[in-house]
Amino acid sequence: MQIGTGLFTCQHRPDDDRSLNEIYQEMLTLGRAIEDAGLASAWVSEHHFTDDSYLSGTMPALGALAATTDAIEIGTCIALAPLYDSVRLAEDAATVSLLADGRLSLGLAVGYVDDEFDRFGVPKDERTARLEDAVSVLRGAWSDGPLNFASQFHNVPDDTLVTPKPESAPPVLLGGKAKPAVRRAARLADGWIAPSSLSIKGVKLRQEDIHTVREQEGIDGEFTTYLIQHGFVANSKEAAWETMKDGYCYLQRKYAEWGSGETLDELPGDRVEELREQAIFGTPEQVIDQLEPYREALGDNVHFIFRTYYPGIGTDEMVACIDRLGDEVVPHFA
Repeated sequence: MQIGTGLFTCQHRPDDDRSLNEIYQEMLTLGRAIEDAGLASAWVSEHHFTDDSYLSGTMPALGALAATTDAIEIGTCIALAPLYDSVRLAEDAATVSLLADGRLSLGLAVGYVDDEFDRFGVPKDERTARLEDAVSVLRGAWSDGPLNFASQFHNVPDDTLVTPKPESAPPVLLGGKAKPAVRRAARLADGWIAPSSLSIKGVKLRQEDIHTVREQEGIDGEFTTYLIQHGFVANSKEAAWETMKDGYCYLQRKYAEWGSGETLDELPGDRVEELREQAIFGTPEQVIDQLEPYREALGDNVHFIFRTYYPGIGTDEMVACIDRLGDEVVPHFA
């Protein structure tokens, strides 16, 4: 089981007196720490038009991470495919892949925030069709020769030669929790990104469904489950929770606001307790004990995205967490 971390969101909390420049430099510092610690991957996330400057430029961010690392996988978890011009996304992703010497993985999903679709002028009811269309554009753009695909949503001739070409096509990963989304990943993608809200049992059931779909449709090739879960590593369970708590709850409050369209001053106490129960945190030994059931249930072909980046909790604290992951947790699962 491989273990990576992120997701870099570069949010500027109201109580954080740093500049955005410092917050983006923090991302690069943490990217270098991830590589130095021997973790497998680093990931960025995407949202738009937020009051806290949530990272919107995934490809520039990954280009910078490509230039400051040498070995780790870098990727989007996720990019909002319906909001992109798919040809430009293909060009930008190919550029990042070349800069990263083939280390890019492109995670995509349909999105859910009404305001993003409205401001980009993209009908939300087209989001699934646009995602599927985007995957076909990406595959065609990265293949030898012209695009050879007539996009439903982008007016580009199918004889267009999209450049640059990556040395090899970046893996395309699709996120989603519902059965149709998981089956879409099985048919169209090289991997599935399982959201943090799923239980181990829920992930296993969907893994079995993916295997069934690919077997029935005669789809060969490698397929990897990427599993997101929040957590933190420190010198005690309470120290880990106290360090991550404010940033974790802030992040989850913002997600709740964007999903509901309503402002929340703070999360209800029962929701905070629920989040605490879901997260994996504590000493390295305690974290290993909480991760082991995932490997037992899901096997070794799982890439665990241990989400340890939380806005405004301190660069040194996150570097220390990454170091503990690399020194004491990752070797157990190697």
